[in-house]
Formats: sequence, C-alpha cells, structure tokens
Amino acid sequence: MSHSVRDDALAIWHAAVECVRGDHLISQHLAVDADSLRIGDHVIELAKIERIAVVGGGKAGAGMVAGVESVLSPIAATKQLHGWVNVPEKCVQATQWIQLHAARPAGQNLPTEAGVYGTKQILEIVATLGPKDLCICLISGGGSALLPAPVPQITLNDKLTLTESLSAAGANIEELNVVRTQLSCLKGGGLARICQAGFLTSLVISDVLGDPLETIASGPTTTNQSTPQQAIDILKAYDLHADPRLASVLTYLQNQTNSPTVNHRTATTRHIPIIIGNNATAVEAAGMAAQDRGYRLTTLAAGNSEGEAERIGRQLAEMTAHLSKHSDDCCFVWGGEPVVTLVPEETRGKGGRNQQLALAAYLQLLQEHRLDQ
Repeated sequence: MSHSVRDDALAIWHAAVECVRGDHLISQHLAVDADSLRIGDHVIELAKIERIAVVGGGKAGAGMVAGVESVLSPIAATKQLHGWVNVPEKCVQATQWIQLHAARPAGQNLPTEAGVYGTKQILEIVATLGPKDLCICLISGGGSALLPAPVPQITLNDKLTLTESLSAAGANIEELNVVRTQLSCLKGGGLARICQAGFLTSLVISDVLGDPLETIASGPTTTNQSTPQQAIDILKAYDLHADPRLASVLTYLQNQTNSPTVNHRTATTRHIPIIIGNNATAVEAAGMAAQDRGYRLTTLAAGNSEGEAERIGRQLAEMTAHLSKHSDDCCFVWGGEPVVTLVPEETRGKGGRNQQLALAAYLQLLQEHRLDQ
C-alpha cells in the first residue's frame, strides 16, 4: 500500500461520518412516489394526508431537515409542509418550510431557556394537527438537552443541577434518561400523547448503544416504562438523594410515587418508529472503506454501555497490539460509548470521554511497545 497510514485512517473515519449524515440517511428512508409517501417499509397514500408537520431535535437536525425538505419538495405546497426543529446554535441554516431553532450554544450539551421556548413551539404545532395530518419527528443525539420541557413543579435550573450531578457521578445515558423522563412534559412519550395527527413517524439517528427508542433523546414519541421510584433509586445509588440542591426534584418524585400514572399514546395516532442510522452503520461504512484500501479488517460495534473510558481504552489497545503481531496490514474499527467519573472540578483537565479513552489507549500502546523491546 503506497498511501500513508495517516491518510488511510482519515479516509476511513470520513467514510463513517459521511455514511451517517442526516440528509444521506433521510434520502434512504423517505421517498415520494406518484401517489404515495414511503417511510422506511411503510407506504401512506398521499390522498390520505392533508398536512405534513416536521418537528424534533438533535445535533443532526439540520442535516435531517435538509434531507426532508429535498425529498418532500414536490408535495411541500399541496401538503402544507411546515415545522420546527431544535438544533445547536451553529447548526442553524437557511430552510424553506421547516424552522431550525437555536436551542443551545454550540459545544454546551445542557438545556437552556431558548430550548424550552423552542420545545413549547413544537408541542403547540403537534397539538393543532388533525386525523388527516402526518407528523414526522426527527430525533438524533443531543435531543434530550435540546428538547427541554420541565414539569411545572421543576425549574430548568433544577434539571441542570440534576444532569450535571448525575454525569459527574458517572451515571450512564440510560440512568440519566430514566430520571430526566420523570421530570419532563415531552420525554417518555409526552410528544406522542400531545400529538393529534392521524399518522406519527419517528425517524431516528441513534446515539445510544442497542438503539432503545425509549432512551434516545429520552423517547419523546415512545411510551416510557420507567417509574418515579426507579428515578429515586438512581439518585440513591449515586448518593445524590440527600443533596440539598436536588430537594425539589426528590420531593416531586416522591409525590409521584404516591399517585403513579401510566402514559399511553392516543389510540387515534398510528406511530411508525424507524432507526435510520446508528453506531453499527458508521462502523460498517468504516470497515468497507478499510477493505477497499487493502486492509485485513476486524470490527467491533458495541451493543451496550461498556463502562469507564480509561479501562476500555486499555482493552482496545491490547486488542490492537495483539492483532498487529499477526498482520502488518490489519485495521481495527471500533464503535461504542464509554463513561467517565469526574474528579473534583479544581483538578479536572480538558477534553471528554473520547479523549480519555484515546489517551488511555495511547499509554497502553507505549507500554506494549516497551515490553516488546
């Protein structure tokens, strides 16, 4: 192979990113035919659709909206295409029918008042739809923070403190979402309950291993099975139940345990959830690019959370070192999601989970190399 390893690594990485672009994935799962609309494997006659509303939130929202507008442009006027999608500030771009709203600053994965305002607009849109309307909900990574709708008894600041505390304690995404769902009007199927459309579909780019619909963006269109008691148990597991900053959260959850309710979508709404891209999609595309460049391929797409970033980094380095001993042209492609437990703020460094994993892997490879000398 004449090309450099660095060039190959970049090309392989770019192939993975390109494959999970929002507009690309939408074009693969949404199409307009002569008299019908195809959504995944489902077909809806256009004559049965009066209006199409597009709502949602996520870091891939701008690309997904671009894809939807491109596909639906032939019927946009006749079907009154409109909508609202919450995205990070730097993702806002010009659109024709669907409003992109800056719901938080770039690089700050926390809910804001701007996000609360945008989510209110979304809920108002879906509440005005009727039995002949189609609602398309676009969901991608970061949707939980971009779609804040706290219950009246909880403030946005309460939720911010909660999220920061759980994340710093090492809670994984599933645990975070169990607690956040119990405090939201939209999460855990809240959007679906409010939606009055005759048809509701969720097009989802999953950022959660295993693709649980109730966890991705905290499941705005998926009935939630968690309970207030489970949320309390998670707070106790991380020793946060006695934190005075979370007193209002704990009080609300305790009150809810005394009057549990089970939320269901309205019977008139037909819901079609479709995972259009995920971790495995990216890993597969990277693997194909590696093979095209002549590498012997090993791939690993994690199906569930694997634990601490530092430990996973060392394990991946050990696997890489082992593979390299048996082949000079091997390529190991891994995709997953680790967690970190933050040290006290005054001693923290910079970066996030991926950098922690990469640095741990690098140090392990240095050690492997020394042992081989």
